[in-house]
Formats: sequence, C-alpha cells, structure tokens
Amino acid sequence: MMDYGTMPKQSIMCIDMKSFYASCSAVMLGLDPLDCYLAVVGDLKRTGSIVLAASPKMKKEFGIKTGSRMFEIPNDPRVVVVEPKMATYLRVSTEITRLFNRYVPKEAIHVYSVDESFVKVDGAASLWGDARMIAEKIKDEIERELQLPCAIGIGPNMLMAKLCLDLEAKHKGIAEWKYEDVPSKLWPISPLHEMWGIGRRVEKTLHGMGIFTVGQLANYDLELLEAKFGIMGNQLYHHAWGIDLSDMGAAIIEGQVSFGKSQILLRDYKEEHEVKQVMLEICEEVGRRARTHRKAGRTVSLSIGYSKDEFGGGFHRSRSISEPTNITMELYKVCLELFHGNYKQKTVRSIEVRLSNIVDDNEMQLTLFDASRWKKRELSYTVDRIRHKYGAKSLLRAVSYTEAGTAVYRSKLLGGHKA
Repeated sequence: MMDYGTMPKQSIMCIDMKSFYASCSAVMLGLDPLDCYLAVVGDLKRTGSIVLAASPKMKKEFGIKTGSRMFEIPNDPRVVVVEPKMATYLRVSTEITRLFNRYVPKEAIHVYSVDESFVKVDGAASLWGDARMIAEKIKDEIERELQLPCAIGIGPNMLMAKLCLDLEAKHKGIAEWKYEDVPSKLWPISPLHEMWGIGRRVEKTLHGMGIFTVGQLANYDLELLEAKFGIMGNQLYHHAWGIDLSDMGAAIIEGQVSFGKSQILLRDYKEEHEVKQVMLEICEEVGRRARTHRKAGRTVSLSIGYSKDEFGGGFHRSRSISEPTNITMELYKVCLELFHGNYKQKTVRSIEVRLSNIVDDNEMQLTLFDASRWKKRELSYTVDRIRHKYGAKSLLRAVSYTEAGTAVYRSKLLGGHKA
C-alpha cells in the first residue's frame, strides 16, 4: 500500500461552470440555464456549423452536445439557437475569478480555462470554514449574483480535485475526495479514458498490457510501466494512487503537453494548393503557441479530414525529427511530407497540426546544412512580438490574402468565435 503520510494534504477546489457558454447566453435571454433548451453555434448561416455548447436539458433530452452540428438540432419550438458572445463570456469569467478572490489571494487561484479554475483554500478555514463550507459559499454566490450553475470538486491535490469534479461533483454539485477514498472511488474507473490524463492511445497501449481499470494500473509493476512509457509511466502509476506533486498552475501530466491547432474549414477545399495554404497558416499558429511558452517539439502530427461528400474519413500521421523546433517553415516542411505521402486527392474539410515531444527552447544545435537556423528562430520570436504589440493582422504571410486563406477572417474573431 502507498504511504500517504508524506504526501501533500492541501485543500484544493476544482470549480467548473456548467455548460458555461450556453448558461451565459441563457441568462442574457432571461432563461433558466438548467431548464431551457439552448445551443450555441459558431455561425447561424452555416447548417454545418459546430455546436460550441448546449444547455443540460439540450444534452439530456436531444443528445445535442459540444461538437454536434447545427443541422442535427431538432426543429422544436422550445429550442433556442444563438451565436457566441465571446467578449461577454470572457467578462463573466473575469467576474467569477474576482469572486474567488474574496476568499483567497490571487496567488491561490489558477484559471485553468475560461470555465474552469483551481482554488487553493489552505489557511482560509479560520475566516470562512473548511473547504466544503467555502465551496458552498462560492457556489451560492455565483448562482445568486450571476444566475449561473457550477460544480465543485475538492481534493488534497490538483489531480484529486479534478477527478472528484469530473466523476462525482458534476452529478452532485459539490463533492470531496480524500486519499482514503482512492480504492473505492478511483480504482473502479473503467474505461480508462475516463481518468483525467489518459487519452485513447495510452488507453489502447494499457489494454495491450492487460490493464483495464485504474485499480489494475495502480497495482501494476512500476518498473514495467516506466520501461514502456518512460517518465509518463511513473506519473500514470502515482496518479492511479491519487498522488500529484505538481504546484498550482503546473501541467498535471508534463509528458502529455503539446501545442496544436485544428480548424474546420469554412467550405470544402478541392484544390491541393488551397489545402497547403491553410496548412501553412496553421503551422504558423502552432509555432507561435510553442514559442509563447519558450518550447519546441520533436514530433509533428498532421490530421486531414475529408468532406462528408467524400463519405468522411481522412488520415492522421506523425513524424519525429532529429532536432526540436518551433520554426514555422520547419513544421510546414514536415507537414508537406506527411501530406504528400498520404493525401488521396479528396475534398478536405478539416486540418489539424500538432507539435509534441516537447522540450525547453533554450538551446539549438546548428548544422553545416543550415547555418542560419538560429536567425530563423530569432526572426520568428521577433514577428511574434510585433503581432503581440500591434495585432494579429500587423504581419501576415501572403497566403493569408488569397481566396483560400483564413487568417484575415479569423483575426476578427475572439477565441476563434464571434465576439
């Protein structure tokens, strides 16, 4: 058995705003977020537009959820369909964070996403009561002041708080997990991808090792897991025991950090050169995201999704390179090789580029074949600084001004959607 005596016993809350975009839009229309049928879609003019959020009743009774298409929404007089108001959502998210700040200092708040935050309440018990009492106060204040529903998971670390939220609090409103709850609440979890941090690919590999539940993972031989997954094997093992030593705000599974961007195109792209133009724009954004964190990666992945007129399908391919990079044209070169090797001359509707196998971008190996490589990297950082200061449209590649380019249109959006 694991000795929890030396493990952190903090009081951390993971707070999730239920169907945040849909709930905000419902309140703006004077509707009850928990009692209305509302869907937020990217563009009302496109029947194939993606559903960004749906109210709880919309999910439960009609099966419409994030990722559904607008044409799947039933023609029912009770259903309300609206476009996103990203600027409003962000303002509300900021107000929620300020509400947390009434109970704890800013250093104890980690905004994980626009609708989810971690709040460390250690030391606040003398003022507000224990973690559960603080959670109840926060939940009540959010509902009273903003009319928005939320769920709160409480745990001794970030991982346990998140697992508690996803697996129990989202059904009960507020729940708390402690280390002694691990065997009864965490270990029975199956399928494995329901465990935060285990994706489908890792799950498939674990199945091949005879591991189908979190309990089996916790009781597997640690050395064999490390031999198979490296440092991530060690993390998977300890996470199965509910152990997380990361600081507030740190990535919970460092080995799974990647930078990517996926885009569903505004129309079908039938010409190969048009697909390549958008691919270059996406590589530019992926490189920028990596550079923002001073990171580089050794593995480049390309996913191409074909149009429904081609009966769907597509391909996903990855390639590792000898030296880590975040330089746009180096990413693009790998993507072109993957594209040429797998493209079937079909109509394309979606493109995704991802950079993984991440390392710190604090050094570079120069080669005789490209002595100016370090200049290209520094130029990339300079372009990023100009765009940050003067706006995304201040410097764009020529392909963005072609008919196929999407960067100009997307620069007018907020968070990828209408403000």
